[in-house]
Amino acid sequence: MATVEQALLGAQHKAENLFAAIVDQGLIRPGVLESELSREIHELAKRDFGLKRHWHKRVVRAGPNTVLSYYHEPPDRRVAADDVVYLDFGPLFDEWEADYGRTYVLGNDPLKHKLVADIETAFKRGKQRFMEDTELTAGGLYDYVSGLAREAGWEFAAPTAGHLVGHFPHETAPGDQPRFSIRSGNPISLREPNAKGERRHWILEIHFADAARTYGGFCEELLTI
Repeated sequence: MATVEQALLGAQHKAENLFAAIVDQGLIRPGVLESELSREIHELAKRDFGLKRHWHKRVVRAGPNTVLSYYHEPPDRRVAADDVVYLDFGPLFDEWEADYGRTYVLGNDPLKHKLVADIETAFKRGKQRFMEDTELTAGGLYDYVSGLAREAGWEFAAPTAGHLVGHFPHETAPGDQPRFSIRSGNPISLREPNAKGERRHWILEIHFADAARTYGGFCEELLTI
């Protein structure tokens, strides 16, 4: 039987392969509506990866919508030739949750490409901080990665930078949802075990935007493994 860590990594690897297929098949393209792209990705996932459901809503953002977070419901946008596009999907593989997000640039705008590179660097630095600091809190990690946005010349575009993940449905805190999110001021240790004494696993989310808030970018995957 696979361990929790093996199961979560396995789910994430399947999500990585799905995102690679999205790129290989040229689904992210000018002229497609965000809603159409979401449906096409869902059909690809069902057909080629046996995916039956997602544990959270499918998020596709393009252009100015990329400054908005998961919780927004913006008007459907048609992807333009020079847009930034980000995807945030939560596929369920064998009842294990993956949560995977990436950003893609259509066109050659150097600042937009810099945004994607800076987000990826910030994710690596955030994960390194977690691995090195055994006392790190959720609030401390949020403050650290949001500071990396400022260092790189961007804004951090979300009130949270991650959350729990696990076997569906993952642990929740009724009446106190912020407890299990990576947000400023949250004192929970990222290494605090659950009520059964088991290790918790977290997703790290990096969401940067330009100062004028005309475009942004997003990256997420497992923090703790």
